[in-house]
Amino acid sequence: MSDSTITSTFVRLKLSLLRNGLRQSGGRKAAYIASAVCALLFAALQLIGLIALRGHAHVESLVVLAAAVLGLGWAVMPLFFPSGDETLDPTRLVMLPLRPRPLVRALLVASLVGIGPLFTLCLLVGSVVAVARGGAAFVVGVVAVVLALLVCVALARAVAAANVRLLTSRKGRDLAVLSGLVIAIGAQVVNFGAQRLGASGLGELDPAADVLQWVPPASAIGAVHAVGEGSYGLALAQLALTAGALAALLAVWSRHLTRLMTSPDGSTLPAAESAARERTSTGLGRLLPAGRTGTVMERSLRYVWRDPKTKAAWVTSLAIGLIVPVFNAWQGTGSVYFACFAAGMLGIQMYNQFGQDTSAFWMVAMTISSTRDAYVELRARALALLLITLPYATLVTVVTTAMLGDWRRLPEALGLSFALLGAMLATGAWTSARFPYSIPQEGYKNVAPGQTGLAWISIFGGMIAAALLCAPVIALTIWLNVSADGDDWTWLLLPVGAGYAAALTAAGLRLAAPQTARRLPEILTAVSKG
Repeated sequence: MSDSTITSTFVRLKLSLLRNGLRQSGGRKAAYIASAVCALLFAALQLIGLIALRGHAHVESLVVLAAAVLGLGWAVMPLFFPSGDETLDPTRLVMLPLRPRPLVRALLVASLVGIGPLFTLCLLVGSVVAVARGGAAFVVGVVAVVLALLVCVALARAVAAANVRLLTSRKGRDLAVLSGLVIAIGAQVVNFGAQRLGASGLGELDPAADVLQWVPPASAIGAVHAVGEGSYGLALAQLALTAGALAALLAVWSRHLTRLMTSPDGSTLPAAESAARERTSTGLGRLLPAGRTGTVMERSLRYVWRDPKTKAAWVTSLAIGLIVPVFNAWQGTGSVYFACFAAGMLGIQMYNQFGQDTSAFWMVAMTISSTRDAYVELRARALALLLITLPYATLVTVVTTAMLGDWRRLPEALGLSFALLGAMLATGAWTSARFPYSIPQEGYKNVAPGQTGLAWISIFGGMIAAALLCAPVIALTIWLNVSADGDDWTWLLLPVGAGYAAALTAAGLRLAAPQTARRLPEILTAVSKG
């Protein structure tokens, strides 16, 4: 079989995979079409916007930075979206009698089929049009677009081939679940970056662009600008750097393909050794209380570390809880009270405690024979949560206060954070017993079909109730801040908030325990639907 025949076969295979994937269900087809329309519309708007920026001062810095971010996106895409392209896993081709060089060429061409490459092409074309000046620059721009596009695709393929064992393991599925976190954090970074650029202009990007113009694929766009400025030697060096990076990526990709095609799969051996080490390790258990409390706390903490959905929820809450107050303080528009956002985000983890158990909740239910057993179960889960949330909420509050330099308000900010956390623990325990719902183990949905209403009632109803429960501490904070001599007594808000949080948590657990013991069959039915 000739190389051209292999390449055309792989292109047809890629098209067949796309077509057959859309035939699986009407919902998948609708989601794919909607995402394609949105992506292409966004690409068209970016293309128009970049063309409109042609001739603007410092536009070259913007497009160089955009090309660098685009390359970074292609590099991390296989790690967070391993199931987005079935051809990313080359081990599926291990039984075919193919040599590495034609296989690399065929997969590279097939990789150019899809929405992602088309989106990248639009952005690169717009970048070239924005900075090209003169016919020579446009000629170089054609070469630059081709090189930059191939570097992006080859980078994604090389990363996927180097991490294929990870991507097909449980840790790989964890990374896929965490993709929502990457999007959330990226959106926050883009938001704050856009605000900063809007205030200071594109000139702020010049120092970063001076460095990134030597980093492929951004160096290809930098070459187009250099030709327009008459710096032909600089442009040649940047194009050569891009071509060299492409050759290096293809070589790395080819080497990993050869190893994957000729090496036995020993991926289960490290996993078995890790499991054996974990079984012999009891360090965590020795640090926790004895009896049922320590056992439940250890189980809850292992859920946080092992279960992909639970881990994703925790990491997202930890990241967003820090980003919002710290970024606002960094911009000079924040307040120490924004630190309460961390306590609110972490307190949400107390909601739907039994949903993470799924159908395995029956083992927990078998150990609960009285209200006392239910109370100890809920208390242990709350203590496990406090091991993480209490120091983290304190850390975020102290960091936010330090960035703002408003140390006088630290006690009241901590008191409010503790009160909010205690209120959310109380309402979370009650809603876990009253409005449980199932969390599907597969896919990206966090609520089983038909239980969306329960999730809304549990989370948002509980959050509103928690805010109302914090009203006394909030009212006391306002009164001390508006009264004439209240500043001398604001330090009292720390012990008052901590004591109020402890009382709320204890009361919530006491109220939730009878509900839990009485509704065990209903809870098991609700959490087993996923």
